[in-house]
Amino acid sequence: MRRVDMPSPNHDDRGGAAVDMLVLHYTGMETAKAALEKLCDPSAKVSAHYTVDEDGTVYAHVPEARRAWHAGVSAWAGATDINARSIGIELVNPGHEFGYRDFPDAQIAALITLCHGILLRHPIASARILGHSDVAPARKEDPGERFPWERLARAGIGLWPASLDVNLGPEALGRFGYDLGAGLEKTVIAFQRHFRPQKIDGVWDRDCARLLASLLTAPGV
Repeated sequence: MRRVDMPSPNHDDRGGAAVDMLVLHYTGMETAKAALEKLCDPSAKVSAHYTVDEDGTVYAHVPEARRAWHAGVSAWAGATDINARSIGIELVNPGHEFGYRDFPDAQIAALITLCHGILLRHPIASARILGHSDVAPARKEDPGERFPWERLARAGIGLWPASLDVNLGPEALGRFGYDLGAGLEKTVIAFQRHFRPQKIDGVWDRDCARLLASLLTAPGV
C-alpha cells in the first residue's frame, strides 16, 4: 500500500469523543485530482482522514485524532455528530452522477489494509463500519450498490448478513441504528444499498427482514 501525505486544513477538535465508527464514501467527482483538490481546499470546508485512489494509493489528509468533515448532517444509533466519533475514508469513484463504476481490486485491497490498521488503533465494532448512505439516507447514496461490502466482511471489516427465516417490519431498522426520521422508504433504500445491492426498490420484503434479523444477532449490535 503506497501512502502519500496530502494534508487538509479542514479539521477541528473531536471535543473529547472517542472514535467508535468508520464511515466509507465515494468521492463522486469526475477525477481523482478534482476530489483531492476539494478535500484540501479550505474554502470547501470538507475533508476526510484518507482517500484511496483506484490504483491503491492512499492519501492521508487529517490525523486520526482530529475530526474530519466528511459525514455532514447524519445520525446513527441516536448519535448525530458522526464526524466527532468516526474515521472517514473516501474512495475515488465518479459516483452515480458522473458514471458510477466498480471499485478496482487494487483499490479495495489497499482499503482493507488501511482499515485493518485503523481497527488496531480504535475499538470500532463491526456493526459500526458503515457507508455514508447508512448514516445519511435522506441525502446520500455512497459508496453505493457496487461497493463490495461482502468482500470487506470476509476480511473482518464490517458485517454481511446470513439469511434467516424470520419476519421483521422496517421499523426494526431503528434497532440496528438507522435514523428513521429520514423516512422509511429512504431508510429501506439505504439498507438495500449496503446489504442487498442486487435489488434496490425501497420496498420492505421478507428478504430484507431475514437479512436484518441476521444483522441484529451480530456481536456489538
